[in-house]
Amino acid sequence: MKKTLIYSFSVALMLFVSSCDKGFDELNVNKIAATAVNPVFILNNATSNASYTTGSIFYEIGIVQQMVTPNSGVLTGANFNQDNRDNTVQNWQKYYRTVIRNTQDVIDQTKALPTRSNLYNMARILQAYAFMVTTDSYGDIPYLDAGKGYTEQVVLPKYDMQQSIYAGIIKELTEASAALDASKTVELADILYGGNVALWKKFGNSLLLRAGMRLSKVDAAQAQQIVAKAAQSALMEVNADNALIKHDANYVSGVGNLLNSTESANVYLAAPFADYLKKTNDPRLKSIAVRYVGAGSGSEQVASRSTTDPVMQIGMPMGYDNSSISSTFKDVGFKTFYEYSQVDRTRMAKNTAPTFLVTAAQTQLLLAEAAQKGWITGTTAEAYFNKGVRLHMEQLTFFDANAAVAPAAITTYITENSFKAATALEQINTQYWIASFLNGPEAFANFRRSGFPVLTPNPFPGKGIKGTFIRRLTYPNSEISVNSINVKEAIGRQGADDLDTKVWWDK
Repeated sequence: MKKTLIYSFSVALMLFVSSCDKGFDELNVNKIAATAVNPVFILNNATSNASYTTGSIFYEIGIVQQMVTPNSGVLTGANFNQDNRDNTVQNWQKYYRTVIRNTQDVIDQTKALPTRSNLYNMARILQAYAFMVTTDSYGDIPYLDAGKGYTEQVVLPKYDMQQSIYAGIIKELTEASAALDASKTVELADILYGGNVALWKKFGNSLLLRAGMRLSKVDAAQAQQIVAKAAQSALMEVNADNALIKHDANYVSGVGNLLNSTESANVYLAAPFADYLKKTNDPRLKSIAVRYVGAGSGSEQVASRSTTDPVMQIGMPMGYDNSSISSTFKDVGFKTFYEYSQVDRTRMAKNTAPTFLVTAAQTQLLLAEAAQKGWITGTTAEAYFNKGVRLHMEQLTFFDANAAVAPAAITTYITENSFKAATALEQINTQYWIASFLNGPEAFANFRRSGFPVLTPNPFPGKGIKGTFIRRLTYPNSEISVNSINVKEAIGRQGADDLDTKVWWDK
């Protein structure tokens, strides 16, 4: 009797458990969780991460002598012409981990979907932009194998020659820009242009113009051919065409965040940049600079001491460290180096200031150079030049309403600093230097390509380079230790992994 009761209880328990199991899998599925992500949001992730790294302040922006710090440690870089791989690694990590990875994901998801062809081609353009920044920074990099770690388990990518990378970039930009079609699905959720096909075409074509000009010294014939093709297409002509990343209180500018937090009192306008704006009576100096008169420390850089008067601005000289800088500020009657001019953290370097990737001003100045060289016809170099200068001055209002340049001041500047054919290339590329302020990677690339502006090499006595200027950034230590075979192959082909080695187009 006892055994029968036990048996009956066991059967009942099994039946109870069995009935509980019914629908168990369905019950434990989150019916409101996303099972897929619209690839336009993945593109948005890539776009938002295309903002420049904080490392550009200590390398690219420092190399072209627009900003400088006298401090060492984590801030070491172009200020001392030394290799600090904690900073040189930043372009690599940001563009490969976010922009290239995510654009490749979008490309893989949409390449076989005719209804998402615009999204597919938008991703190709943004990826080409990311590859251009990355290869211009380092030279030979993974290109064909890039972004395939997740999809094809390519965890040790091979490095491609920069010459072949540029061929790929030019092909992608040419094809993708031409293939964009306003009659097909418009990707309204796109954060760069709201899916506006005409503006994406201008972005792609203007980037193609930039790529063509990059080859001007290494292959002038090919450069002319690419530039002429780009010039026949729709290009950026007004500031509404600009490719810019907007920031807000939730998604702040990386550069603005750095300059408003830990390094707020450590980074200054470099004397070559401030002096050039000052001697040419450039109204942009008032928009860019602020000086805290009498500041004895960072905590004394307060609004009551601030002045944006161009006459009062004094940039920090190059070639000094935290100790030796004292010999310079005493000469100009400062209490401390905290009195040197800075980029204004309440306007152009505020947390919510936008990041500009490619602009109409830059595009028009490149057209001015192409016209001066006779590569394109129909509009004079002077007309392009004047338009480019005007556009950049008008662009400053995008940073902050208080950074706006008055129209009359723009006209006066263009009249007083008129275009001269004899010095045209220097004029054009010096203006490109100004128009690329805060866009470190592009300012650095065009400085190497054009040789302008004419800058005096940083005289810091403890430099770690053999030449006069840094020519590239060094590879990440992680690549050297993990992907060593492919890195060594690239180094053997390109040259030593140091700051002196030139990239392919830098002749």
